[in-house]
Amino acid sequence: MAKLPKGAPKVYFSLRSPFSWMAVRRLRERVPDARELLDFIPFYEPDDRSAAMLAERGGEFHYVPMSKAKHLYILNDTKRLAARFGYAMKWPVDIDPVWELPHLAWIVAGDLGVQDAYYDAVMAARWERGEDICDPAVLRGVLAGAGLPVEPLLGAPDDDAVRGRGVDALMSMYSDDVFGVPYFKWGVHRFWGLDRLETFLDLLEPALPELRARRAAVAPEAAPLAGLPEPALAAVGAYDRDTAGGCG
Repeated sequence: MAKLPKGAPKVYFSLRSPFSWMAVRRLRERVPDARELLDFIPFYEPDDRSAAMLAERGGEFHYVPMSKAKHLYILNDTKRLAARFGYAMKWPVDIDPVWELPHLAWIVAGDLGVQDAYYDAVMAARWERGEDICDPAVLRGVLAGAGLPVEPLLGAPDDDAVRGRGVDALMSMYSDDVFGVPYFKWGVHRFWGLDRLETFLDLLEPALPELRARRAAVAPEAAPLAGLPEPALAAVGAYDRDTAGGCG
């Protein structure tokens, strides 16, 4: 095959988006070690504080809120897709959500070595049980139930350094012109949406042996945490590697 692009393929995902949830789940079914081979970068709507930090760095959030008609269509579409894939799904009701909480907690979970467990627990809560993962009380119960470190994860939005790392992820999104999720990028190749996952896999799967060889050649102690190429990745964390808010 042709020479591979430099760096790892990027997967922009959101804990908010049903299309992202299904795409990541299907990607992992097809490529079980996807989190080790691909860079997963969180996409979320910034609150006022993060938006100001993003603007200070010359970035902006590309996503435009959807209309009521589109939102209603997505409600039906996601139910139809979940049934087609055989996924149990319960639509959550978000009340004044602040998306920093679950997404910045995902970053901290990477620092603590529990990112996979965190992602799986939060996605089960949101999309299988319909829980509001932006509610600190709800998230506390999810974390405790999964045996995860509660206080460090719940405190993520209050940590200035972690918030800055979240803005690094938003800047990556801005630089890559990402306007919705799931969004797959590798070199010049770009694929947006759940319905483009198969096309992305057509590019990815033949390259898996070389990607695995690249990964094996990097000593574990020398490898970055993952998520973004350095130096920005110190800001994002490792692998996991929308309704409104990016599903397009």
